[in-house]
Amino acid sequence: MPDAPLLFHMVESGPRPVAPFSHAVEADGWIFVTGQMPDTPQSPGILPVGIEAQTRNVMANLQTVLAGIGLGLEHVVMVRIYLTHFETDYAPMNAVYASYFPERRRPARTCIGTTGLAYNARIEIDMVARRPA
Repeated sequence: MPDAPLLFHMVESGPRPVAPFSHAVEADGWIFVTGQMPDTPQSPGILPVGIEAQTRNVMANLQTVLAGIGLGLEHVVMVRIYLTHFETDYAPMNAVYASYFPERRRPARTCIGTTGLAYNARIEIDMVARRPA
């Protein structure tokens, strides 16, 4: 049986891409969501102050992309988080992040400190989700 074609998703209500990419790419029910920034679709390139507000905006953008393709956070299996101020932002980011997933239903996760992100953001998050069969 041949593999299903790749689906390249651009969500009309989603955040404006900062580079040439799709919001998500789907392959055989696996969805790879591009890392999202802490701006909003209404204010591209304008970031809120502080890691808590930036984390909430990133999560809202990820939820918008997932909803645009008929999924939600309950379908997420893996998360990667990138922080430019790892030492100071890790704990407060975790406090906000944890509120989005039930304690016994949290995706696998990697968190990485990095030297820079687009828009001089403090955080970027990407996800891998799985469409129900």
